[in-house]
Amino acid sequence: MGVSRLMDLLADSREVIRNDGLLLLQQLTKGNAAIQKIVAFENAFERLLDIITEEGSSDGGIVVEDCLLLLVNLLKNNSSNQNFFKEGSYIQRMKPWFEVGDDNSGWSAQKVTNLHLMLQLVRVMVSPVNSPGATSSCQKSMYQCGLLQQLCTILMATGVPADILTETINTVSEVIRGSQINQDYFASVNAPSNPPRPAIVVLLMSMVNERQPFVLRCAVLYCFQCFLYKNQKGQGEIVATLLPSTIDANSISAGQLLCGGLFSADSLSNWCAAVALAHALQDNLTQKEQLLRVQLATSLGKPPVSLLQQCTNILSQGSKVQTRVGLLMLLCTWISNCPIAVTHFLHNQENVPFLTGQISENLGEDERLVQGLCALLLGICIYYNDNSLENYTKEKLKQLIEKRIGKENFVEKLGFVTKHELYSRAAQKPQPVFPSPEQMLFDHEFTKLVKELEGVITKAVHKTSEEEKKEEEVKKTLEQHDSIVIQYKDLIRDQDTQIQELREQVSTLSLNSEQMQNQITQQQSQIQQHKDQYNILKLKLGKDSQGLSSSQGEGAHVNGLHSEELSQLREEVEELRRQHTLQHTQLSDKDSLINTLRCGAAAAALTAEGGAGGSDNTELLGEVESLRSRVQAQCAEISQLQTERLELIRRAEAVSSAPASSSESSADTVTVSELESRLAAQTTEAERLKEECRGLREGHAGLEQQLASAQSTVAIEQTEKTKLQQEVQESKKEQDDLLMLLADQDQKILNLKQRLRDLGETIDEDEDELDARDQFGEDDDDDDEEEDEEENND
Repeated sequence: MGVSRLMDLLADSREVIRNDGLLLLQQLTKGNAAIQKIVAFENAFERLLDIITEEGSSDGGIVVEDCLLLLVNLLKNNSSNQNFFKEGSYIQRMKPWFEVGDDNSGWSAQKVTNLHLMLQLVRVMVSPVNSPGATSSCQKSMYQCGLLQQLCTILMATGVPADILTETINTVSEVIRGSQINQDYFASVNAPSNPPRPAIVVLLMSMVNERQPFVLRCAVLYCFQCFLYKNQKGQGEIVATLLPSTIDANSISAGQLLCGGLFSADSLSNWCAAVALAHALQDNLTQKEQLLRVQLATSLGKPPVSLLQQCTNILSQGSKVQTRVGLLMLLCTWISNCPIAVTHFLHNQENVPFLTGQISENLGEDERLVQGLCALLLGICIYYNDNSLENYTKEKLKQLIEKRIGKENFVEKLGFVTKHELYSRAAQKPQPVFPSPEQMLFDHEFTKLVKELEGVITKAVHKTSEEEKKEEEVKKTLEQHDSIVIQYKDLIRDQDTQIQELREQVSTLSLNSEQMQNQITQQQSQIQQHKDQYNILKLKLGKDSQGLSSSQGEGAHVNGLHSEELSQLREEVEELRRQHTLQHTQLSDKDSLINTLRCGAAAAALTAEGGAGGSDNTELLGEVESLRSRVQAQCAEISQLQTERLELIRRAEAVSSAPASSSESSADTVTVSELESRLAAQTTEAERLKEECRGLREGHAGLEQQLASAQSTVAIEQTEKTKLQQEVQESKKEQDDLLMLLADQDQKILNLKQRLRDLGETIDEDEDELDARDQFGEDDDDDDEEEDEEENND
């Protein structure tokens, strides 16, 4: 419980006690995973983040620094606490720490320290030494909560201190390393310049600038490497900036900066550019082949040379060791596992003699690393040779090594690479951290390549031609075996699929068989039940010799069965009665509709085409009357059925209440025969009633059809009536328009004549009288039309 008591001190109101508790927990949690877990599960993250917020985050004092140091102790190399920190959504609470304003001048030393520790805390969560799953999950969370975006803002801000900028670049590098989403976002970030440039281009400009601090250039190289790590899309974009079809003369691209750094006078720029370009080719055969297309213009008047040839030309010029090491690492990465690049390299007749000359010479300690890398490059040319060049086949290259260098000497020189003191340091972690620029010789990814190729190259050099032939035969045999195995695997896979389908069919058939068996069992049980019922009925309907009691029992049974039929008949009669009521209601509705139509037809009769509508309505009324008569006949039949039903009920009651005294003397036989005859009559009458019910149903169906046809006829009549009314209205409107036009015309003529009289012209009086008569005639016609309309309306 000691840790719990110590954690309680963090909530103490006395700051001295709280601060001393922080210092004590710092010492306790150093290198002790057990105490780290206990402290973390005592809600340490929540309390420490609250204290950091209360103290002002990055602008806080020494207390914020102590809290951050304790957080780093709890999380560093502790996967359990890292997972707890991520699952508790504490990563999201880190985002406000990195909100930097526009005015970044005057950073205090404490603020620089605090922000440095905050960046370290982010790097602890996404360190390459963590498990890949945990790192990927944290990277995703940092992108989703906007932490990566905030870090990129600091990266492109102005006035940020150099050490904070360097640590921010390293932090962004590890946040995007191996995460496709984060890498794509980083590729889209632009610097706030005019015109805007991609952040990658701005960073590469710092990397190849020899005036920039060494640690900053290393950080930019690490950022570029992390951007290209497992990012074939990004690799393609970088290589595309070097291809002739995509070069833009008006803007600076990443490829132009890398080529400029590769061939500059600064050896550190040469090395950084070579390593950066090698990472654009790492494990990407397509980009290795694409880079062979790059052509460089060396000077005016000379033809362009390939990038591959220019690299070998600089090697042969005897530049600085750091430059040559960088170029040799680039060439080894470029042609490894790429036979086409090997062929291009061997096609230049000067390359192989240069390599053999470098390896065979006895040079000083400084040149031993260059000799080892030359041996590695020549070994790659042997191992990945496809024998397409006759002068430089595998066998001829091995003979050349044996004559000029010696196999043992070649292997010894090849071992110089892994025995170098800086090789093991670079192999430890991906970040390039070097005490001085002169010690910057090996790249982390290149050390993996050397480890992979050293053994196979040694074996390839020592193999004889016969061993190689045997190995090739074995390879061919293995390939044949592999193809056969693949065929058999495909066959087995197909057979497994067929077997699975057959099993499904068998299971389906089994299920169907079970269902059929169950149905058979049920049917057999039903048959047995019917047999039992038949036997019982047979016993009840025994012979007449069994006596009157048996006959009466049988009669009662038959009577009971007949009563069931009578109850069914009652239900059918009630159903017919309900249908009759419904039909009667519908007929009433139709009567009201017909009355309405009569009124409308009388109004439509005033038009010229009203006669045809009246005759159609008369026919419709006749059909409705016939329907009404048929319904009345159906009502009479229903009444007759009700009477017969009452008679049947009465007879059944009379049969059931027969006196028991009829069993006396010799009248028993007569009574039984009477009962049988009455039962037969009742059965016949019941059958007749059923037939009549069927007939009534058919009659009702016919009535419903006739009603439907009547409804359709009524709808048609209504439509025609509406059309006629519309035509009458339109003709009236046209007539009124014509009258208005004629009146206007007459008025204009009269006005013109009056003007002519005023002007002194003579007008023939006969024309005036004729016009007056025409006008009077038009007025008479209008009056006649109005009178005709009034009579029609009456």
